[in-house]
Amino acid sequence: QVMWNAAVHAEFVHDHADYGFETPGVKFNWRTIKEKRDAYVRRLNEIYENNVKKAHIDIIRGYGKFTADPEPTVEVDGKKYTAPHILIATGGRPAVPPDSEIPGASLGMTSDGFFELEELPRRSVIVGAGYIAVEIAGILSTLGSKSSLLIRQDKVV
Repeated sequence: QVMWNAAVHAEFVHDHADYGFETPGVKFNWRTIKEKRDAYVRRLNEIYENNVKKAHIDIIRGYGKFTADPEPTVEVDGKKYTAPHILIATGGRPAVPPDSEIPGASLGMTSDGFFELEELPRRSVIVGAGYIAVEIAGILSTLGSKSSLLIRQDKVV
């Protein structure tokens, strides 16, 4: 959301002259938006975690599985937990194929890497056509990275 808003502001600045506003020399600073975005995300995470604690909900981190016990039970890292309500937040991790499968795959980054970028890349290539890929391509392009979006095309029979 923060990065999308930054791109929207860049578009507004681009169009200012059409509405009579003179904005010569406006510069974008990637480091500033990155620092502010990271602080915002940290603050949100703290708020969410505090709300969970206020609701007297236990957070158990680890790898878990449901058991065959008669009551709702989950086993996490060898310890069993029973409760009337159990929420499993699975999370997820992107997978990068090996270079043997897709040559050069290790040279790229996942969408997580986008949030770790310390500088706006001069050029970027985004592989995929899902909403995250299209959104990242749009953000990078609007903020000044010469961006290309690669989309696989299946053959029509």
